[in-house]
Amino acid sequence: MNTAGGVTGGDAFRFTGTAGEGTTLTMTTQACERAYKAQPGPYGQVVNHLTVAPGARMNWMPQETILFNGSALDRRLLVEMEPDATLLMVEPLVFGRAAMGETLTDIRLRDRIEIRRGGAPLLLDTMRFDGDLHAHLAKPHIADGAGAMALVVFACNLAEGQLDTVRQMLPDTASATLIHSDLLVIRMLAENSFALRRALMPVLRQLNNNTLPRCWMI
Repeated sequence: MNTAGGVTGGDAFRFTGTAGEGTTLTMTTQACERAYKAQPGPYGQVVNHLTVAPGARMNWMPQETILFNGSALDRRLLVEMEPDATLLMVEPLVFGRAAMGETLTDIRLRDRIEIRRGGAPLLLDTMRFDGDLHAHLAKPHIADGAGAMALVVFACNLAEGQLDTVRQMLPDTASATLIHSDLLVIRMLAENSFALRRALMPVLRQLNNNTLPRCWMI
């Protein structure tokens, strides 16, 4: 799936996906998503709503979303899963194209990820920024100049058994936390998109039975 390759102010994209009972569904994008420069005013909106039925597994594995200077992106992801369902989710975000010398001195970003299990809140992750993101990320206790980041969520009854193995795979700029015995959360910073993907790939393989969508291969 792909939202036509780019989003700018005033665009509105909505996607709904369901993993039926007892099935496994993997979803990715054929290319990196791009949030392009927008005129003052409306945000570009991307809303994804996923449902994971009883005994099903959903792998939500889009490639990187690249933010361009002047972009205005409002992105929301809602996952509703049954108590015995499994979710592997990754959301990589790139702060401009480093190889092109781009810096994000003026962006608007709203990002919300909400996961519910059995109707109850399981995880809520929100982010909002307006202004010079490059200067903000350069602060040592924020991102220390990182050019990309990712959030990985593994909601599964096997999550606890993956914690030690995953931690050994992570670079110094990443961490893995077991919030519940069946909820593993990984946060990762990287110098650029290439370094981010290189660090993500072994972790995603580990959590996805040693398989990745072909478009994820470097």
